[in-house]
This record gives sequence, C-alpha cells and structure tokens, in this order.
Amino acid sequence: MRREAPKSVADYAPLVFPGFMLVAFFVVPFGTMVAVSFFQRQQGGFYTPAFIFDNYERFLSAFFGGVLGFSIMLAVVVALVCVAIGFPFTWLISKASRRVQVVWLVALLSVLSLSEVIIGFAWSTLFSRTAGITNLLVWAGLMAEPRALFPGFGAVLTAMVYQALPYTVLILYPAIVRLDPTLTEAARTLGASPIRAFFNVVVPGLRNTIVATLIMVFVFALGAYLLPQILGRPQHWTLSVLITDQAIYQSNMPFAAAMAVFLVLMSLAMVGLTLLVGRKGEAA
Repeated sequence: MRREAPKSVADYAPLVFPGFMLVAFFVVPFGTMVAVSFFQRQQGGFYTPAFIFDNYERFLSAFFGGVLGFSIMLAVVVALVCVAIGFPFTWLISKASRRVQVVWLVALLSVLSLSEVIIGFAWSTLFSRTAGITNLLVWAGLMAEPRALFPGFGAVLTAMVYQALPYTVLILYPAIVRLDPTLTEAARTLGASPIRAFFNVVVPGLRNTIVATLIMVFVFALGAYLLPQILGRPQHWTLSVLITDQAIYQSNMPFAAAMAVFLVLMSLAMVGLTLLVGRKGEAA
C-alpha cells in the first residue's frame, strides 16, 4: 500500500478529535505545570507569577539529586528483573496449547485489575512477622523464628516487579508469538540445544522488542508512588513521593511542579526512544 498526501482540508478531519484531546488533556496541563515551576513561593503556601530558576536550582541539590538517582536506579532494576523473568516465561507460554495460553493471559489480566493499594498491603502482609511467609520457613525448619521482611529495598523491589511483570508479558507476547518457528527448528536441526537456540536465535531476533519493553517498564516504574511508601523506608522513597509531599504537605507547588516537569520530560524521552527503536526494527 502507498500513502497519499492529503489533498484537501477534509482529509484532516479524522485528526481533529485526537488533536483536541491531546491539547486539552496534555498540552494545557503540562504547559500550566511548566509555567508554575517558574513561579515564586510565598509564605503561607501561596505563590506569585514570576520567572525564576530557584525551584530548578533546589532540585539539583545533593538531597533531591540522590532521590532522583535512587528513582532511576530502582526503575532500571525493576525493568531488568521483569524482562529477565518475563521473556523466558512468555516464550514458554507461547509454546503451550492455545487453551493454556488463554488461561495464563487471563491470570495476568486479573493481576492488572488489582490497585496499587491492594498490592502494597497484600505484600506487607506476606512480609510481616505475624502472618508472613517467614512463618512457613520456621515451620519448615529453615528459620529459628519469624521476622518481618519489610520495610526495605527488597520488599519494594519485589512488589514493583509483581506489579510490572504482567505489563512486561503482555508487551512481549505479540512479538514472540509472531516469531517464525522455523528459525528455532533450523537451529535445532543444526545441533543447537533448546537453551542455546533460545539465546542465539530467539533473543537476537527480538532484540528491538526487548529494548522497547525495557524502556516501557522503566517509564512505568519511574512513577512508582504507593509501593515505596508502604513497603520502604524514607530512603527508599521515589521522586513521585517527594512531589506529592511538596505539593500537598509542604504547600510548595512551584517546587513540586519543577520536579514533575523533569519527571515528565524524562518519561517522554524514554517513550520517544521506544518509538525510535520500533522504527529501526521496522526498517530492518
């Protein structure tokens, strides 16, 4: 099929409603947030229009820079763990019967129906001392007494991986299902083991999909808010938590807007990188 250039104004009509939605629900709110980020905070939680860079200078301090670094590190680790678990898991699902695939996909969709609050408190119960999984370890003789596994970085990471893993599988599934099965069959015919065929044929063949999945999960984990608060200590809080703290509890809307602008710009950059990787994959 060949694309033809629009010949009249009527040809642009299908773009009117999406363009309106984009302007109304993204451009205007984001533009307002950018403007507020340059405002000056007054005593009592008020702020006046101005054009100062104090909010961005404060954001670049050591404390908030450390929070940003931790947020990025946490999002990177979540993305890597999710892809490391989700890719072989999705590959195994694609090799099962159609009925088994449907069952697994429905189970994953049911996890997506859970809110972040439910996930956080469910994992806090599992990691607790009184009703947690350590009681099973004590019963099995692997521990002397039960103990709490939260708050801590491990609890935050586990819950965030649990939350992001279904997204990872659902992103990888269409590309893995479309992969030509004759490629692995040829590798097996040439003497490669199933594991070697997986790493030498499947993984390189889906390299762009893996990179795009890593970026999308990174963007998803970058905005984590409730799970770090429920399962972590203050040093495990992400930038989203501090944005809420500055906007609601500290009544410092300009500073919160400055941090939110940086977070949105980083997310948009990652999404743009995903589109670039997708285009390169289509060109290849």
